Amino acid sequence: MLAINMADVVNVLNTCKPYLIGFGVVFVIAVIVLIAAFKLDKTKRKLVRSEAGIAILLALVVVVNMICFGPMNSMISLATGNGTISEETSAEATDLVEQIADEGIVLLKNEDNILPLSDNNKLNVFGWASTNPCYGGTGSGSLSDAYETVTLLQGLENAGFELNTELSDFYTDYRADRPEVGMWAQDWTLPEPTADTYSDDMMNNAKEFSDTAMVVITRVGGEGADLPTDVSQVTYTNNSDEYNDFEPGEHYLQLSQTERNMLDLVCENFDNVVVVYNGANAMELGFLNEYEQIKGALWCPGTGQSGFNALGSILSGEVNPSAKTSDTFVADLTATPTANNFGAMYYDNMDEFNVVSVGATGEEETSTPSFVNYVEGIYVGYKFYETAAVEGLINYDETVVYPFGYGLSYTTFTQEMGEITESDGTISFDVTVTNTGDVAGKDVVEVYYNPPYTNGGIEKASANLIAFEKTETLEPGASETVTISFKAEDMASYDYQNAKAYVLEAGNYEISINSDSHNVIASQTYNVPETITYSGENGRSTDAQTATNVFDYAAGEVTYLSRADGFANYAEATAAPTTYTLPEDQKETFINNSNYDPAAYNNEEDEMPTTGADNGLELADLRGVDYDDAQWDELLDQMSVEDMDSLIALGGYQTNSVASINKVQTIDCDGPASINNNFTGTGSVGFPSAVMIANTWSTDIANAFGQSIGKMADEMGVSGWYAPAMNIHRSAFAGRNFEYYSEDGLLSGKMAANAIIGANEYGVYAYMKHFALNDQESNRLSMLCTWSNEQAIREIYLKPFELAVKEGGTGAVMSSFNYIGTHWAGGSSSLLQTVLRDEWGFQGFVLTDYFGVYGYMNSDQAIRNGTDCMLVAYDTETNHVKDQESATGVQAMRQACKNILYTVVNSRAYDPENLETGLMGWQIAAIVIDVVFAAIIIVLEAVAIKKFLKRNATEVKSHASK
Repeated sequence: MLAINMADVVNVLNTCKPYLIGFGVVFVIAVIVLIAAFKLDKTKRKLVRSEAGIAILLALVVVVNMICFGPMNSMISLATGNGTISEETSAEATDLVEQIADEGIVLLKNEDNILPLSDNNKLNVFGWASTNPCYGGTGSGSLSDAYETVTLLQGLENAGFELNTELSDFYTDYRADRPEVGMWAQDWTLPEPTADTYSDDMMNNAKEFSDTAMVVITRVGGEGADLPTDVSQVTYTNNSDEYNDFEPGEHYLQLSQTERNMLDLVCENFDNVVVVYNGANAMELGFLNEYEQIKGALWCPGTGQSGFNALGSILSGEVNPSAKTSDTFVADLTATPTANNFGAMYYDNMDEFNVVSVGATGEEETSTPSFVNYVEGIYVGYKFYETAAVEGLINYDETVVYPFGYGLSYTTFTQEMGEITESDGTISFDVTVTNTGDVAGKDVVEVYYNPPYTNGGIEKASANLIAFEKTETLEPGASETVTISFKAEDMASYDYQNAKAYVLEAGNYEISINSDSHNVIASQTYNVPETITYSGENGRSTDAQTATNVFDYAAGEVTYLSRADGFANYAEATAAPTTYTLPEDQKETFINNSNYDPAAYNNEEDEMPTTGADNGLELADLRGVDYDDAQWDELLDQMSVEDMDSLIALGGYQTNSVASINKVQTIDCDGPASINNNFTGTGSVGFPSAVMIANTWSTDIANAFGQSIGKMADEMGVSGWYAPAMNIHRSAFAGRNFEYYSEDGLLSGKMAANAIIGANEYGVYAYMKHFALNDQESNRLSMLCTWSNEQAIREIYLKPFELAVKEGGTGAVMSSFNYIGTHWAGGSSSLLQTVLRDEWGFQGFVLTDYFGVYGYMNSDQAIRNGTDCMLVAYDTETNHVKDQESATGVQAMRQACKNILYTVVNSRAYDPENLETGLMGWQIAAIVIDVVFAAIIIVLEAVAIKKFLKRNATEVKSHASK
C-alpha cells in the first residue's frame, strides 16, 4: 500500500479552502450580529441569537454538502467502495505465488552437487538479512499488510530444515527491523554484525550443529530513488566504528566490508557454503568464485507473500529449479556502458524553468530541468557484452559472471534443433528437449539470431533473443518437442540515419538455440537474398501504419556507442557528460507549464463539436460497438464541456461518472505485484517481483499471474490495474528494477502481454506502464530530459510496449514522468499518437503517471497530444482543461473522452451482472442526512419563532398592564 503523501494532503485541503472561507465569512457575520444584538431588547436579542445559530448550522450543512458533492466527491466515492477477495481466491493466489518462485529462483552455482541438501536437514543460516529479507519493493509495487508473510527462515523450516536458532536470535538482537528505503526518504544502511562479535562458542556451536552454512545477502530497492552508486553520499550508518562499510566511490551492489568479513569468517569455518542473493537488482557476484568453500549459489529476487516456501523446497530437492536469469551479472558495475550516464545530472542554463513546490514530505522544494544520455544506443545488457566479446573489446569470462538466460538444474537436458522452414515470412523449426538426467525437471528453449553486420552500417548486436519456450515437466528419459516460430521481419533493424525505416538487410542470419545468451547449443543459417526496407506501402505486417522517424528531436547532441571498428568510440561515447548546458536551439523547444499556451496550438479550421444533445443513448448501449461506429459521435454529442472536463481531470484510481450518458464510476488500483486499493485498504496477496516472474521464462505463468490479478480485482469491484510495468533494466542501479521484468525487450514484452491477456479474461483492463523511457528514478519529477537515438528507442525501450499492444491487446496505458528530448512523455504526440495509435493500432486510453503537476504536467498539453486522463482524484492547478472555448480544445476533450469510454464500456464494469447505475451508497446516505438536518432546522426555526411570538405577546401584555 502507498503511504500518505503530505503534498496530497495539502492539495486536498486547498481544494476545500474556498468553501471553508465561505463558511468562515458566514460564521464571522453571525458572531458580529450576535454582538450587535446586545443593544436590542431581550426578546429580540434571543430571536437574533437563535437565528444566528440556525444560520451557522445551515451554512455548515450547505458547505459540507458542497465539499462532499464537489471537490471531495471522487475521494469519498473511492474511500467508500466495497468488495473483498474470497478466501478461496486468496488461497489460489498464494499457491501461484509459490509456483512462480518455484520456477523463478535461479540456481547459479552447484559445485560437487552440493544442492539439493537432501542428506542434511540441519542448516546454519548466516547473514542479518536472513531475518529481514526482501519480499518485493516500495511504492506502488509494495505488498499488502493484510496477509501473512512467509519469512525466509519459515520457508526453510516449512521445507523440513532444522535451523540454528542461536544465529537467528543473534541477528534479531542486533537489529529487529530493516532500515526503510521508502519513496520519500531512504536509509540505505545494511545491518550486519561485525565478524568479531561472533564468539568462539557461537562458531563452535554452529560447526557442531551442521557442516553446512548458508549465507544470505540482500539488497532492496523501490520507487522514488535509485540504488546508490556512491554509498558515501547517502544516508548510511556503518556497522563498526573502526572501518567504513563502503569507502567513498563504492556502490550499493557490491559487498559491504562487514559482509565481506562475515563471508571470510564463514568460509574459514565451513567447507560447504551456499550463498543466497535475495534482491532484484543484478549485484556484483564475482565473490562467489573467490571462495572455494562457496559451492552453491541461488538468485532469489523478492518472493512476495509466500515465495520463500519455494526457496526451502529448492534447497531440499522437493523442487528442481528451472529458472533462467533475466539480466546479465557482471563483475564490475562501474565499468558498464551506462555507468557514467545514469543518475542525477542537472542543466546549468535552465534556471528560468525552475519549479518551486511543496514536496511529498511537506517541505518546499526547487526542481531544475535535468537530463540523462542513453549513450549506449542499442547495446544494452547482454547485447553489449556478447557483441563486445565478438569484437574483441572485452574478455568475456573476466567481464561477465553469469550471462543473460543462464540457470542450472538438478538434472541435465539435451536440445536438438530441427530444420528451419519458412512460409509467408514466418520462420519455424522444432526443438526436441530430452531429460538425460535422473530427476524430473523443466528446461527453456532460448532462440537467438546473429544478423549480418557491415562495419559502419546499421548498428546490430551479435546476439538477439527472438523467441523462447518452456517445456512441461519432463521425467528422466522423457522428451518434448516444442515448435518455434517467428516472423523474418522481426529480425529487421531500425535504420534511423538513412532509410528511416526498419530494414532487413541481405545476408546470412545465424539462428541458434542457446543455453544462455553466450553459449550456443546448435545453429542454422537463414539467408535473406535481397535487402527489404519496410517503408512506404511496404510496412511490417504487424504495423497499422509504416514506421518512420518521429524521434529525431530526441537524439540531441550525444555521441552514441557504435560497433564500428570494434567499438572504437567506446571511451568517447561512454564517458561522463562534458557539458551540462542545453544547446539554445533545443532549449527553444523545451516546454513546461511556464511557457505552454494551448492557444498557440489551435487550428482555425477546426469546427466546434456538438455538446449537450439529447440523443437518448447511454454508454451501456455501446458495449461491443466498433471504435469507429457512428454511434460514438451520437453519444459524445450528449456530453457537455463540463462533463468532458470532469472525466478527463479526475482520473486518479478511477474513471469518473458522467450523468449525461449514465456512465458509472469505475475503480482502478495499484500495483505491479498485487492489486491494492489505497482508499479502502483492501488488497490482494502480494506476488513475487516482476524479475522473479521473468526468471521463469514461462508465458503460461505470466498469464496465470494476470488471471489471478484479474479474478481478485473482479471480486474487489476493480476494473483497472495499474500494471504491468515493463521498463528496461538499463542499469542495475535503477530503483524500480524489481517491478520491471528484464534488460531485454522481447522477454519483457512477452511476459507483460500474457499478464495483460490473463487480466482481461476477467474484464480487467491493464495499464501498461511507464510509457516510455522511464528507466531510472533519479530526477524523474525534475523535468528529466531523456536523450536517445530512434533505433534504441524503438528496438530496446519501446519493444515491450509494442508487444503488449500487438499481442496483449492492452486497453489502457500509463505514460511516464520523464521527458523524451525536450517533450514531456505525457504530452508527446510522436509517442502517444503516431507510434502508439497510428503505427501499433492501439484503441484505448492513456493515463498520466501520478498527476502531481511538478511544474510541467497539464491537461491541455496532454489531451492535444494523445493523453486522455489525469491520474489525480482532486483538483490541482492544471488537471482541469483551461481551453474549453476553442474548437481545437473541445475536439481534443471529446477525443480523450471517447478513448476512455471505449475501454471502460468493454470492461467488467459494464458486464450486465456488474453494472450498477444510480446514486452511490454514500450519496444516498448524505441525502438522508440532509433531509434529517433540514427537518431539524425547520423545527428549530419553528421553535425559535414560536418562542419569540410567545415572549413578544407576554411583553405586550406586560406593557399593557402597566
